[in-house]
Amino acid sequence: MTNCNTTEAMTKEIEAGARAAASPGTEIVALTPAWGPESAEGWLDSFLSAAAVLDLLRTTEETFDAVVLAGFGEHGREGARELLDVPVVDITEAAAHLACLLGRRYGVVTTLDRTCGLIEDSLQGAGVAAHCVGVVGSGLGVLELADEVRTASALVTAARRVRDRGAEVVVLGCAGMTGLDRRISAELGIPVIDGVAAAVRLAESLVALGLRTSRVGYPKPLPKSRRWGR
Repeated sequence: MTNCNTTEAMTKEIEAGARAAASPGTEIVALTPAWGPESAEGWLDSFLSAAAVLDLLRTTEETFDAVVLAGFGEHGREGARELLDVPVVDITEAAAHLACLLGRRYGVVTTLDRTCGLIEDSLQGAGVAAHCVGVVGSGLGVLELADEVRTASALVTAARRVRDRGAEVVVLGCAGMTGLDRRISAELGIPVIDGVAAAVRLAESLVALGLRTSRVGYPKPLPKSRRWGR
């Protein structure tokens, strides 16, 4: 599992959420990029994050059965699928797919409004945007999510907005929100999806079924010289 930013404290939080969701016997290894933004909140951060995560994945000596990309709406998933021979599960895509199994329409609550367009495009690219009634910001930056009481309150307010638009399921639109799904679901009375938990379980399923990424849609990168800036 890769964090999309360089904040180690957030990596640890994501790792804890992943471990809580994982099946017995599943080993979770959480990695942090060596460079990039301290938090991903916009297009510039997202492109930097994608390059940093791909750099991390190409250089790590660890071996994995699957990789989870823990950046909601961030770029990089298609490149990672070309790069790696194991399944790559993006928390954005995973959460949206599960939401579509639980209701006809879903909504996303995220951090700052500036990230909404990024998430909308990511959902569109994954083919699940048609069922999304909207992406709503909570007004909190990624690095402010450590305050659980304040975060939960802001997310409930944002979740009510997407529910009022017709959402039957709510998706938490940031890996830093992991672990808050049940609390918010109890407040709203509708299912709430934690992207980290969803991605871990889907990754486990792909591994158990012996499935791998299609090389028709994601062929291996062409052999050529690539300079990574270091």
